[in-house]
Amino acid sequence: MDNKILEIFIPGPAGRLEAKYFKSKKNTSPIALVLQPHPQYGGTMNNKVVVDTFQTFMDNDFSVCRVNFRGVGKSDGEFDNGQGELADAAAALDWLERENFDNSQCWVSGFSFGSLIAMQLLMRRPEINRFIAISPQPNVYDFSFLSPCPTSGLVVYGKKDELVPVEYITELDKRLSAQKGIKVQFNMISDANHFFSKTSNALIKDLDKYIKKETALY
Repeated sequence: MDNKILEIFIPGPAGRLEAKYFKSKKNTSPIALVLQPHPQYGGTMNNKVVVDTFQTFMDNDFSVCRVNFRGVGKSDGEFDNGQGELADAAAALDWLERENFDNSQCWVSGFSFGSLIAMQLLMRRPEINRFIAISPQPNVYDFSFLSPCPTSGLVVYGKKDELVPVEYITELDKRLSAQKGIKVQFNMISDANHFFSKTSNALIKDLDKYIKKETALY
C-alpha cells in the first residue's frame, strides 16, 4: 500500500460516500478536500479539473480526498439541491481530519458547483485555513454568505467562461478584496472556458504556485 490512491467509502448522512484518498507519508502533512461539479450535469469526482486539483495537492505532499456526493457513482442517496451535498462534504472533512489528526493546515477546494459547497463549508468550519475555488458561478448562486469571508484563498476562472459573465466575478472580487485581514487572490486564465478544456496545464500551474506559496508559510 505504498502511497497509492485508495478507493474508500466514508459514512455520510445519506449512506456511504464513494471517495478517492491519498495519504501523504509526511508527518503533520496538510490536508485537502476536493469537491466535484454539479451532479445533475454529469459532475463526478473523476471530472478532469477535480482530478488535476487532487493530483496537484498530492504532488505537494498533502493528504487529499475527493468525494462523490450522494447519488453519484457508488455513493448512496440522491441529489439534494446543495443542502445534502454540504452535509456530505462535512462528513468527508470529518473523516479526513480523523485520519490526519496532526495535520498542519486544512484546505478545501471545489470546481464549479463544488466551489459553492466548498465556500459554504468554509463558513462553518473554522479549522479550514485556505480555499481554492475554481470557476465559481456567482451569477447562478448567491455568494453573499461570504461576508465576511473567514480566510484567504484563490479563485481561478477562465476569461472565456461561457457560463459566467465576467462582471459577476469582478463583483465578487471587489466584495472580497474589501475585507480586512484576508487576501483572496483572483487569477484569470485568458484562453480558458468554464471547464478549462484546453488550458488544464495553465490551471495546474496556477494551483501549484499558490499551494507552494501558502504552504511555505507554515
